[in-house]
Amino acid sequence: MRIDSGGPLGNLVQAVQRQNTAAERSPEEVREGLRVSLSELGKSMAEKAERNRDIDDSDLPKAIKDLLKMIRELRAQIAEKQAQIDAVMRDQSLDPEARRLQLESLQTELASLNGALASANANLVKLMRENGLSPEQMQTAASLAMS
Repeated sequence: MRIDSGGPLGNLVQAVQRQNTAAERSPEEVREGLRVSLSELGKSMAEKAERNRDIDDSDLPKAIKDLLKMIRELRAQIAEKQAQIDAVMRDQSLDPEARRLQLESLQTELASLNGALASANANLVKLMRENGLSPEQMQTAASLAMS
């Protein structure tokens, strides 16, 4: 009987062999041989957490922090959409009709993002009033909303 080494059973065999090999090594050798790699999603989440560290470190209520993060994300999406619009406008390989259709689609998405940003900013003002923030907290929130 032939066992296909490329399928799930082969993967299991290889895993068992690695475990047996690892069991024969000292803890220091095992540690040196370990390598961790993050998926693109993991890298993105780590970058996002780092990018929002200033918000997380502030003394603002959680609801306001979450809204500030959303505002920051909307601003990034708006910048990305604007860059896409600029790229389509510069793309000389597109015929005029295709360019027009792509621009209309991108501009509609941009308008939607701008509407969401305006709504988020209005909600931020409302939350700031409802939570009775100190003047320092209001200034911090306003500063974080603009950065």
